[in-house]
Formats: sequence, structure tokens, C-alpha cells
Amino acid sequence: MSEQLTGGCLCGEVKFTAVPTDGEMGVCHCEMCRRWTGGTYMAVSCGTSVSFQDEAALGVYRSSDYGERVFCKTCGSTIAWRLRDGSHTSMSAQAFDDPSIFKFTSEIFVDEQPENYAFANETRKMTGPEVFAYYVQKQDPQNG
Repeated sequence: MSEQLTGGCLCGEVKFTAVPTDGEMGVCHCEMCRRWTGGTYMAVSCGTSVSFQDEAALGVYRSSDYGERVFCKTCGSTIAWRLRDGSHTSMSAQAFDDPSIFKFTSEIFVDEQPENYAFANETRKMTGPEVFAYYVQKQDPQNG
């Protein structure tokens, strides 16, 4: 997918454009994402392509040594999770103007998923340790 898409928050204060890296949506079940969203975080990988119309409308919460969560200061809408170094952003799939275009393909931190819900879709599933191992391997120049 190389098309620039638009989206925004509930109240309209935050507007953005982004180019998703593919047409896929993933879900994070980690405790932080569940508390942040009140459910699961449905995310679309957008790399470094995200542009916000008004950065002043954004609230940023540093949730770890490496990541931060972006939300609308006015209405509180969940907008993005990004690496603090700016090298990657995962946008909230539901913040896009047409979230139905994304195919639900993966779930991460399934080892933290509560037992009171499950998705019916066939997806790739990874535990927290598997997610961290995947990204460490991906960043190691010896592993490609």
C-alpha cells in the first residue's frame, strides 16, 4: 500500500495523513494498550510517513524507555503509538477515515490477553517475548 490516507480524532482537533506500510491491521493485547484504549489497540504500521496538521493538539505520554502514546488533548482519542526515536509509528486503525480497508492479520502480546474475549479471525499470534525477539533480530545487521 503506497496511498496517503487521512484520519483524525473524535472532536476533529487532530487531523493526520499517513502512508501505511501495507494494508494490514494488527492488535496488541498488552496491559498498557488495553488500559490506554479501553479494549485492544488496533494498529496500522506507518513507519515514518505520519504528518499531523497541528502538533499542538497532540498529547504525548512516555509509556516506556522506548515508546510513547499519542492522543488528542481535547477529546482523548487514541491516535498513535510510536518509538521515541521517531523511527516508527503505528497509527490507531480506527482513527483513519476508512478503517474498513485494513485486513486484520496479527495479534501481539497474546500471553497478556485476558480470557474474557477472543477474536474469531485467523491471525498470526505472538507472545511478548516473541515480539521483542523479532524486533531485536530485525535490528541486528547480521540477521538481514
